[in-house]
Amino acid sequence: MNILLLPFHIVWGIISLLFNLTGRLLGIIFGIVIMVIGGILTATVIGAVIGIPLLILGLLLIVRSLF
Repeated sequence: MNILLLPFHIVWGIISLLFNLTGRLLGIIFGIVIMVIGGILTATVIGAVIGIPLLILGLLLIVRSLF
C-alpha cells in the first residue's frame, strides 16, 4: 500500500520544499503562475499531458500556502 502512495508523498515533498523556500505569499503567487501556465498548456491538445499536472501542482501549492 505504501508503494501506491509514493507518488503523492513525492509531490507533497516537492510542494513542501518550495513552500519552505518561498514563504506563504510567494507560494501563493508561484502557485497561480504554475496554474496559468498549466491552463495555457491544457488549451492545446498536445500540451494537456503536461498542463493538467501543472494545474494540480499549482492548486496544491496554493492550498499548502493557505493552510
